[in-house]
Amino acid sequence: MGGLMSSIISCDNKPKSSDTAEVNEYAKDSVVDENKKVNLNPTGGIPAWGTTIKPEMQVVIEKLVSLGGKPIETLTAKEARMQPTPTDAVMAVMKEHNMPMPTALCDTMGKDIPVTGGKTHVRIYTPQAGTAPYPVIVYYHGGGFVIADINVYGGSSQGLCEQTGAIIVSVEYPKGPEHKFPMAHTVAFDAYKWVLKNADSFKGDASKIAVVGESAGGNLAANVSIMARDKKMQMPLYQVLVYPIASNDMNSESYLKYAASKPLSKPMMAWFVKNYLVSEDQSADPRINLVNANLAGLPKTLIVGAEIDPLQTEGKLLSEKLKAANVETEYKLYDGVTHEFFGMATVVPQAKDAQALASKKLKSAFGM
Repeated sequence: MGGLMSSIISCDNKPKSSDTAEVNEYAKDSVVDENKKVNLNPTGGIPAWGTTIKPEMQVVIEKLVSLGGKPIETLTAKEARMQPTPTDAVMAVMKEHNMPMPTALCDTMGKDIPVTGGKTHVRIYTPQAGTAPYPVIVYYHGGGFVIADINVYGGSSQGLCEQTGAIIVSVEYPKGPEHKFPMAHTVAFDAYKWVLKNADSFKGDASKIAVVGESAGGNLAANVSIMARDKKMQMPLYQVLVYPIASNDMNSESYLKYAASKPLSKPMMAWFVKNYLVSEDQSADPRINLVNANLAGLPKTLIVGAEIDPLQTEGKLLSEKLKAANVETEYKLYDGVTHEFFGMATVVPQAKDAQALASKKLKSAFGM
């Protein structure tokens, strides 16, 4: 485990310079400039895998395809991390249509923090307005526990920081196949504990902490709440789970209906399972198969779903399981959009709405 730090940081698929520069390049797609209205029209026909897709979403997917990436499931993990990302597609769409990059309203700094087996990197987004101490949101990015990084998901962190007025701590974590399950889960919780102990060192209020995650990160965020409960530690005040990985059923209604969807497909999910888990049998572990976990006593929850997404069914099922466990839960499905839409607020209207909803719920939990 001695090489954990290097493997965590080197798994990013964008080169690191300074964290501020990274955010400037990748993560300002957070708040749409209301004075600049651009009509985005797809050039191709409606895809067979997503007949309800919204025009703006289709434009992003068409751009992603045009960037020439190879099917993730045909690659090694190292190769997959170098492929074009949905964020690259959003940036290319904005450039092509002369859409202005909104001015960032949060400052950023990077920091390496101690975790099990070494160190990992976090990026701290701090509002330029408001008064310290700020509430803190611990954010976990997606990528199937194998690909992507805090750069790829920077738009989500920037958008949430600007709209909530809270500090965002975006957590990098080790990925498979170099670091198998449950290493990402362990480090995710280590980062949460670090935030609890060190919030005052970056102007945060340790009494007001929430967790947010997308896809694999949604799974990690829920697990952080579960671990905090089980270890009788301070729990998050709220959790936002955006199209979380929550089940091991790859024959669910949405898996079958959207098996060939983009940017996430059924073959990709099978590839993620193969790369992160030691064996497929581990997918039954309640840390992966959250719908079978003990969910009692968890924080109030918002689950955001995307219609054109293999994970749609399990997100809805998780919301039902949480409600059955007497957890106050809201579920919101966004029609016509795909997995990964949440961070695309400069281009996709539904992303702007979803970020606004999440921010409203988080501010309420913080008493703001």
